[in-house]
Amino acid sequence: MQPHSITKNTVLIPAAMIIFASALVAGTTVLAKLLGQGYLGPELHPFQISFGRFAFAFTALLLTASVMRPKFDNPNLKMHIGRTTAGWGGVTLMFTAVSLIPLPDATAISFLSPVFAMMLAVRLLGETVGIYRWLAAIIALGGAFILLRPNITSFQPAALFALGAAAFFGVELIMMKLLTRKEKPFQILIINNALGLLLSSTIAFFVWQSPNTLQWVALIGIGTIMVMAQACYLNALRASDASFIAPFSYATLIFAALYDYIFFGQVPDMISIFGGLTICAGAILLAIREHKAAKA
Repeated sequence: MQPHSITKNTVLIPAAMIIFASALVAGTTVLAKLLGQGYLGPELHPFQISFGRFAFAFTALLLTASVMRPKFDNPNLKMHIGRTTAGWGGVTLMFTAVSLIPLPDATAISFLSPVFAMMLAVRLLGETVGIYRWLAAIIALGGAFILLRPNITSFQPAALFALGAAAFFGVELIMMKLLTRKEKPFQILIINNALGLLLSSTIAFFVWQSPNTLQWVALIGIGTIMVMAQACYLNALRASDASFIAPFSYATLIFAALYDYIFFGQVPDMISIFGGLTICAGAILLAIREHKAAKA
């Protein structure tokens, strides 16, 4: 019984949580696209959609904190501000991208964030990067180049928003890595979303338009669903190694393609499929290399 219990706890449950989180994350991009393309009423600006993401995520976390009453340590406010600014930039650019290009393309390009994080780690953390990690980065970046469709007739300039989002998410990953060395996950989450609410509400003020009922529901959905996804990620990380669960997060691409077909009738073309798979191959190679490096 004991070996079976270990397998269930360390393999099946974390994998299931990551796959479920992937479905949730893809769901937030669908809601952002519905809001950004005017399916639920007048088009909302990405700044306003980002406000909804942080406002209602923070509300959900605040309600959770009122029940759990967690203890907080002294936070590194400078690091939190940097992490939140990068996260807000990534979210806003991602919401912009999904309103302009197919969901699978934007999602696939966002998977470059670990690659950007690796490059930044060399500079900011003094980490040594070997030939296999650079090879993985080159493969993943090659996939992004494919998705940009670099010719006169099919070039997707809007895909640059997704590329920018991935870069911001890479910065956020580095700062999260530094924060988790000294602070608890829930503390990081609630401070991040509190600062994100302050930043996003200030900027959204300049583009604000009153949402209708359906738009409010979608904005609430983006925030609460994102918190649920983050909770799944954190619990999966607690139960298993990051290098093991990382490949399961690429299920987001499958859900994004499925949702894009169901809600918008979009069918991925061969360029989208090949580019997405190329990025995933590079990212998975990087995850495998990180796993081997951690065991060495």
